[in-house]
Amino acid sequence: MVLAAAAIPASGQRNSNDPVIELRHVELSFGGIKALQDVSLTARRGEITAIIGPNGAGKTSVFNTISGFYKPKAGQILFEGRDMAAEPVHGRAAQGMARTFQNIALFRGMTVLDNIKLGAHHEMKAGLLSALCYSSAARREEMALRAEIEHRVIDFLEIDHIRHQPVATLSYGLQKRVELARALAMRPRVLLLDEPVAGMNSEETEDMARFILDVQEEWGISILLVEHNMGMVMDISSHVVVLNFGQVIADGTPDDVRRHPDVVRAYLGQDGV
Repeated sequence: MVLAAAAIPASGQRNSNDPVIELRHVELSFGGIKALQDVSLTARRGEITAIIGPNGAGKTSVFNTISGFYKPKAGQILFEGRDMAAEPVHGRAAQGMARTFQNIALFRGMTVLDNIKLGAHHEMKAGLLSALCYSSAARREEMALRAEIEHRVIDFLEIDHIRHQPVATLSYGLQKRVELARALAMRPRVLLLDEPVAGMNSEETEDMARFILDVQEEWGISILLVEHNMGMVMDISSHVVVLNFGQVIADGTPDDVRRHPDVVRAYLGQDGV
């Protein structure tokens, strides 16, 4: 087996610049607080799209809405042209959407390999009875899954030396890399990364930025990124969306955004990046 982005359905050929994720006039409220107000944005196939803004701007609300944790009050969320309004979280994952979290969401008592394998278990075909009995078919499927993950994901992210270690014994930066590995094991077509370098030192940040670029360039996975590290955002992104108080205030290339007067004043400082 080869781990790669899931095949595009034969219903129609898609161009490299087609939208993979679209938000159209999305509204989200919690009681009387408007978290998102008329938010429209597009993440295109094969690109890295970054969402930036200060704390409380609505970035994670956008991610939670896209991935199905929040249901918007109004508006549409499209994944490869399909309206996802009625699709549950696991349904979105099965269709090719994976994400990491701002706060690491790993099983700390399990090994690196076992954590990563969990990302791909929704792809396994063995039935419940076969899995419980650990039949020969289930065993073969499990071994094939392990071989695929070790060959592609673990080698790709350079974590072979820690694959049998419990996650709890790892540094913060390596735990972040394991979480990325688990998301890649899901064979996503679009990957949502929520602050992937938060809390990392400069060396760990450079490594993670390199891996994100490699995922996009070598595997062709579309990436939607929320991040506070402006240097990394401007270096690796094709497209940047800026939120402020739940509204989009700028949308364009990194160069366009870094020169936008509202962004310069509010986020990047008067001299830009």
